[in-house]
Amino acid sequence: MEMNLLLMLALVLILTKTFGLFTRRIHLPQVVGALLAGVVLGPALLNIVRPNELIGALADIGVILLMFSAGLETDLQQLRCSLRQSLTIAVLGAILPLAGGFALASLFGLGFYESIFIGVILTATSVSITAETLTEMGKLSTKAGTVILGAAVIDDILGVVILLLAITFGGGGGVGAESGGMEMAAVGLTLLKICLFFVLAIVCGVYMSKFFGFLSNKFGNRRRLCIFGLAFCFFFAYIAEYFGVSDIIGAYFAGLALCSNKSEHYIHDKVSTLSFMFFSPIFFVSVGLMMTFDGLTASTVIFTALLLIVAIATKLFGCGLGGRICGYSKRLCFQIGAGMVSRGEVAIVIAVKGIAIGLMDSGLFSGVIIVVIVTTLLTPILLKVAFRRDEINAVQSQ
Repeated sequence: MEMNLLLMLALVLILTKTFGLFTRRIHLPQVVGALLAGVVLGPALLNIVRPNELIGALADIGVILLMFSAGLETDLQQLRCSLRQSLTIAVLGAILPLAGGFALASLFGLGFYESIFIGVILTATSVSITAETLTEMGKLSTKAGTVILGAAVIDDILGVVILLLAITFGGGGGVGAESGGMEMAAVGLTLLKICLFFVLAIVCGVYMSKFFGFLSNKFGNRRRLCIFGLAFCFFFAYIAEYFGVSDIIGAYFAGLALCSNKSEHYIHDKVSTLSFMFFSPIFFVSVGLMMTFDGLTASTVIFTALLLIVAIATKLFGCGLGGRICGYSKRLCFQIGAGMVSRGEVAIVIAVKGIAIGLMDSGLFSGVIIVVIVTTLLTPILLKVAFRRDEINAVQSQ
């Protein structure tokens, strides 16, 4: 029997906050507790709440609001200065997981395209989880936070591009002579649309920044400003999705467009309240609800454990190596690598696509979801450890 909607929402809100307070008490970010609440409530343990369309829709709004808030809090000048470094880190942070996932899958006897697809899944980074953790820790506007967000956004774009190529060549066993041209044309069109989105984002961002500046000067901090800002966030999230880019990237760019506005703090406070009170807890729970042990065998469990190690190590080393190439200190490189470990929405979308085109069975899918959940749970902990030295130095300097 399906749980009553109001009872389910009450349970989700109570448990996410309770678990969050507990994890804060043991000096971990509250987001860890919210994610654990989803694991406990979902099919993995109590099986009280199951993923459904309503939870999915509310979770989508939650992650969009999270990324809009992250965009509002970003230091735009610092982001511009670190763009080249973010690109270097993102590329190395995609290449090493791709190679590591491919090598591991090949060792377990998977075919060439199936192995490539496992590697593609590991390239993704969960921007939203990292952004929320950095916000909670007060590190979003730091140099490390800015580089991590920039690299994570680029990572998601790279994930979409690599996914397109994997589907083109891997779907149905590779591209045939007759259909190859059409498939490559479709890939080329999608890449063009992605490029057009970034051009549109820059142009639209400049004009919307001026428009909201006019509204701020004319009306000051009024609630209508927040409503217009929220409408712009949802509209640009839709535009991003239309152009083949994730909606959360569109929401982040909408926040970037308004981050220099003098009413930015007012808009951010109102949006954050809406997000924190209702939508974000449902998003975190929805991630935890995805964990399931269906279809797992002994060999799949071993594969999942090794895939988890590869997923963590390749992001830490790949992004850390990118940071060293850019001249960053070892501590900063570890902070960047820790922030890039979490897989999330894009990884799940890729895995679902793999099931649809026959490049992944249910056992592997369950293993991939476990990797996504565990890396998502682990990232806030790694970030806490990575920034611990900075917190100690700050206390000692007071």
